[in-house]
Amino acid sequence: MKTLPHFIAGERTASASARFADVYNPAIGEVIGRVVLADDADVNRAVVAAKAAFPAWAATSPLKRARVMFKFKELLEANSRRLAEIISEEHGKVVSDAMGEVTRGLEVVEFACGIPQLLKGEFTEQVGSGIDSHSMRQPLGVVAGVTPFNFPAMVPMWMFPMAIACGNTFVLKPSERDPSAALFIAELLQQAGLPDGVFNVLQGDKLAVDGLLSHPDVAALSFVGSTPIAHYIYETGARHGKRVQALGGAKNHMVVMPDADLAQTVEALIGAAYGSAGERCMAISVVLAVGGIADELVTRLAARIASLKIGVGAQADAEMGPLVTRQHLDKVSAYVASGVEEGATLLVDGRGYRHPGHEQGFFLAPCLFDHVTPSMRIYQEEIFGPVLSVVRVADFDSAVSLINDHQYANGTSIFTRSGAAARDFSHRIQVGMVGINVPIPVPMAFHSFGGWKASLFGDHHMHGAEGVRFYTRMKTVTSRWPEQLSAEFAMPTMR
Repeated sequence: MKTLPHFIAGERTASASARFADVYNPAIGEVIGRVVLADDADVNRAVVAAKAAFPAWAATSPLKRARVMFKFKELLEANSRRLAEIISEEHGKVVSDAMGEVTRGLEVVEFACGIPQLLKGEFTEQVGSGIDSHSMRQPLGVVAGVTPFNFPAMVPMWMFPMAIACGNTFVLKPSERDPSAALFIAELLQQAGLPDGVFNVLQGDKLAVDGLLSHPDVAALSFVGSTPIAHYIYETGARHGKRVQALGGAKNHMVVMPDADLAQTVEALIGAAYGSAGERCMAISVVLAVGGIADELVTRLAARIASLKIGVGAQADAEMGPLVTRQHLDKVSAYVASGVEEGATLLVDGRGYRHPGHEQGFFLAPCLFDHVTPSMRIYQEEIFGPVLSVVRVADFDSAVSLINDHQYANGTSIFTRSGAAARDFSHRIQVGMVGINVPIPVPMAFHSFGGWKASLFGDHHMHGAEGVRFYTRMKTVTSRWPEQLSAEFAMPTMR
């Protein structure tokens, strides 16, 4: 039985903590390891290591930091398959899906390689007589990231490449459900030439998170997870004087217009709803079928679900795997039961699925509801599993109103052939990320990721130019070199 430790100051580090959590392989439903859960001393040790490494790393030129990122990119590309296999073993998503996760994380590493250009400030000559002014962006210090189980490589890579390239040092608290990916990434960074202490992995649970939130030497914290925890992280971090970006839950809608190409729409929906077993914050979980298109849409969806390939690990033709834990399987199954009790029509029920040869695995086959109404729990709450709800609406305006009235505003999409409808939708919709005939509108690394309303707490979205702003602070210098200087008692003005 493997024991997964911390990674602090360049070393896999044991802990005096007597607390551990089991790590499962969801496909077989068995414990394959245990991860240490940090105590207060571990939290402090990780922050102290990061603080000690900060002055030298901040003083390192952006060009040299970029060269470390370039080397890390090269190592990540060479080891992407291995990292995907590590993710698959502990999360349950199939390797092909995990490879996509690694690629999306790699894109942020590529963006961070351009940090010398991204950190350039502004200069104005002669803002006043003999006076020049320039601005610069400087790192914050020790920053931390608390990341979710569903993307154990991608979400950390949406944080630390930007933070480190900007000159900060980083403490990552990954999910205790799939902690091995973080350790593998730490060792690749070390091989890339990153100095010890610049990147640290702190394994743990709420105690570790609270320790980072309250530690006086942590300047900022990034989080991705559920909305209740995001709100707690934001409120607690702000109370302790920290800069916080906290991305919360989602209930992503897809509007299907009467003129949509149904063959393309169904293929898009199958991947967006059931890929990674629905354990994505950007998964489509609600379809708003406009006008009379619903009957044919649900018929085609049910037929396509019947051909969907459930599998494990490196199975080449597998399209989705198991859920992450038995507890999560039970939770999602309870949502399905709730939908039935509240009167929705369960067209496809995946609760009885047992995968051949892996009968103890945490599998739930796709579930499809029709005639869902906005008053139902399966519409209002984030399920985070392979459950798709079809809501029938009379017209386009009704669809827009439903989306804008929902508490979550992470992502949404519309499938249509009408440029006018698409443009109107993108303008009126109150959601952070919008897709036009794109089911999962996750922005590329040179744009930024984030929702609105209960899907984001804080002022900054993630990665892209927003990442640079979050992980740095602005300084403006106004200078002159007079031969003589007399006292000025009035508010200085530029003349």
